[in-house]
Amino acid sequence: MQAQGDAAPGAGPRVSGLPLRLHLPRSPPESIILPVHNAEQWLDECLNSVLQQDFEGTMELSVFNDASKDKSGTIIEKWKEKLEGSGILVVIGGHDSPSPRGVGYSKNQAIAQSSGSYLCFLDSDDVMMSQRVRLQHEAAIQHPTSIIGCQVRRDPPDSTGRYTRWINQLTPDQLLTQVFTSNGPTVIMPTWFCSRAWFSHVGPFDEGGQGVPEDLLFFYEHLRKGGGVVRVDQTLLLYRYHPQAATHSVLEATLWTHRVCFLEERALPRWATFTIWNAGRQGRQLYRSLSSASRSKVVAFCDVDQNKIQKGFYCYEDSQERPKPRVPILHFRAARPPFVICVKLDLTGGAFEDNLRSLHLREGQDFLLFS
Repeated sequence: MQAQGDAAPGAGPRVSGLPLRLHLPRSPPESIILPVHNAEQWLDECLNSVLQQDFEGTMELSVFNDASKDKSGTIIEKWKEKLEGSGILVVIGGHDSPSPRGVGYSKNQAIAQSSGSYLCFLDSDDVMMSQRVRLQHEAAIQHPTSIIGCQVRRDPPDSTGRYTRWINQLTPDQLLTQVFTSNGPTVIMPTWFCSRAWFSHVGPFDEGGQGVPEDLLFFYEHLRKGGGVVRVDQTLLLYRYHPQAATHSVLEATLWTHRVCFLEERALPRWATFTIWNAGRQGRQLYRSLSSASRSKVVAFCDVDQNKIQKGFYCYEDSQERPKPRVPILHFRAARPPFVICVKLDLTGGAFEDNLRSLHLREGQDFLLFS
């Protein structure tokens, strides 16, 4: 289900450009969870976006400094006074070991030292819009066992056009059907908002450190436990792309392995047979990556490339089976669903999407997107 973001409009009265926070009897605060590692370049703008929130309830910022060697610690201490002067409690933890422990560890520590009934995740290089906490809190109350995300604005604007469109344009159903793609979670981690109770039911984050996709692993466990995925359809986060981002430390091969396992666990058991759409490299790689039980369900590859179709079949040369498997290669109109689609979207000027729509299939039942 997709939140439409039609919450109560506007912020409260402002003083000196900041939200006026009324000192009412304190309820359990909303906890903004902020892991930090060498983020001095972005921290001022990030922390200012915390200060600018128009949420009228109580908030706390829980920061965990993961062995930063730059001026991040000094910047955090400077902002502590500003934030607490505006009624936002600031809790600071961290360590100064020679090496960082990683994003999963830092988020777990920031959550452990916080006290809020709801958790709003924020990366130190991103910037929240002023209504983020308010709108996502309203959605979380309506969907207590869901991860709440939002739409984003990318910076630089043209850095990841296809990915940004995917983040912002998935339909409510696709938030659950497109969980197998290479894009990862259908609501991206820096936009997550959920109740502490639900996090505790699903979590914690994997603490394997650099190279571990802790957000993807948590997302998969969330889905295993029946969690929902909701997106507030407003742009509530400036989402930065830069070479130092932790996401770049995760190898494609690691992500591929986790994705294939999740596909075999969650989707393929529902189908007696299926067709892999793409007789090229990605489709063949998926076939080779499957367990022998799943490979035995593959009745065909399909494609539009006549050169591939004319070959007639794909032979899995590395198979230990005798005779070696020979899988037919068909034109997509001659193939039968369900399909696991290993074709990247938004790259063919709409040709692939038109072909798929022409078959009048139901996503999630007749086909799943994998690439």
